[in-house]
Amino acid sequence: MHAFEKALSVATEEIEFWFRGVGKLVWENYELNPRRLRGSDFLMRWSQGVWSEGRLVEAVEKTEKYFALPYGPSGTAPDSDVRELEIYFERLERAGLGKLKRPDLLIFKVADRKTVERLVRDVGGAGELPFTPERDARLQELLATAIIAVECENSLWRAKQMRDYNHPLRPQRRLGGKPGLRKGAVLPTVILKEEDREPLRSWQTSHELPVHIWHVFFDLAFGLTFKDAERLIKDGLIEPTPQVFQAPGGATTRKDIFKFYHHYAYSLAESLVEPTLVADSITDQNGHILPYVRFQGGSWRLAQEALGRLDEAAASRRKSR
Repeated sequence: MHAFEKALSVATEEIEFWFRGVGKLVWENYELNPRRLRGSDFLMRWSQGVWSEGRLVEAVEKTEKYFALPYGPSGTAPDSDVRELEIYFERLERAGLGKLKRPDLLIFKVADRKTVERLVRDVGGAGELPFTPERDARLQELLATAIIAVECENSLWRAKQMRDYNHPLRPQRRLGGKPGLRKGAVLPTVILKEEDREPLRSWQTSHELPVHIWHVFFDLAFGLTFKDAERLIKDGLIEPTPQVFQAPGGATTRKDIFKFYHHYAYSLAESLVEPTLVADSITDQNGHILPYVRFQGGSWRLAQEALGRLDEAAASRRKSR
């Protein structure tokens, strides 16, 4: 699957949820030079991803102790024009980097900001990071300066209103008596794709930099270390869930994902001001219009538990140097 289509892929169960009861979509053959978006859900997911990552960057910045830098292909991609996004991923493909797996964000101490800014400037700006090999001395120094790396996920749900939010875990037969919730439980989870496990494991080992997964909902955000995610899977506390993903062009792929109960995660952030959902659209050269909802504004505050995790990571990195 092309990197552009992978970036905008949406789980089919979410498409069914958003468009339940809606008939044939009049824009289903919309052409996006040349790929086709079969519904505004793809653009909404792109908009939500851009919004959620931006709010996390701002929340980290507000601590005045740490700051975040977009690092992976998705994190440094254009965030205001979907056509520019496609061109960006086409460039990645031509460079043979379309399958490149790097975490979305790097977190640094504010005390190291000048060093980080110098290194990013030397490689041509943040947008050039995915096109710079990690064997490059400048990226090696950048990664050595970071305290953690972050893989970002998001979901279009209000976490506090989900039916099984904060319900206690109970012994489950399918888990061999280990604690869990019934199948079909509706609650906030931190998601990890099976296809990402080996690339993230290799990346973490290679750079000796801990990877965290940060999952953003409309009102809350949760974090989980990749190390803890691997332990939960190994201990049989979380089982894989088959999931079908649909790309903008219509192709579907079946992937296993792991949904980690929020009980196992740490509190990452809470929304202080909710975003505004703004009606927007894009139009192709033939005048076809594709409407979608864009996320705008909002404000988040990093949780004390998350700040404590960053403090621990910073102390650990200082000892290892």
